[in-house]
Amino acid sequence: MSKLRLSKHSLQQQQQQLKLYEKLLPSLDLKRRQLTVEAQKAREEQRVAIEAAEALEMKIGEDLPMLADERLDLTGLVKMDGYRVGEQNVVGTRLPILEQMHFVVADYSRMATPAWIDILVQRLKDAAEARVRSRIAGERVEILSHAVRRITQRVNLFDKVLIPDAKKNIQRIRIYLGDAERASVITSKLAKAKQQKNNDSWEDDDTDGVVS
Repeated sequence: MSKLRLSKHSLQQQQQQLKLYEKLLPSLDLKRRQLTVEAQKAREEQRVAIEAAEALEMKIGEDLPMLADERLDLTGLVKMDGYRVGEQNVVGTRLPILEQMHFVVADYSRMATPAWIDILVQRLKDAAEARVRSRIAGERVEILSHAVRRITQRVNLFDKVLIPDAKKNIQRIRIYLGDAERASVITSKLAKAKQQKNNDSWEDDDTDGVVS
């Protein structure tokens, strides 16, 4: 940390910095509050997404009990081939958002297989998509939580460090300059008094030297 200069120029710099800090703090605090709200929403969305994924997986077993038949070989019926994630800007923070999913469904004969296979295919797709959405929801929570921590650190830096320090520096410089000004006035008065005394002494000497 550089040493504080006790000068009028330094005082002006500190006053300008204080003005800037006090101007920026409200906008930083507003962003902190907005991000906090978004983080809370993201956590709720994650909870809902996880519950939806669990419910869909449970529903498959409840609605299609015939899957318990070990003679059925449904291996590889539905495979997730990939998904595309886009980007969403939320209060200046970039968040992932699911845009599209790709599935590969194994060929099967609708004539030779039960009608419920079509239902199973759709349920498996829905469950897989729900799992992906819950995972992305978790990523959004993590990113927003990190953003809240960072903006909170900045708000605290301005509110608890930079602004108080600037105020203390301004007060310190003003006290120093005030003391220096008073000392200068006193020194000037003493110099004038001394000069006046010397002048009076010369006048006395001149008077003593006059012959009557």
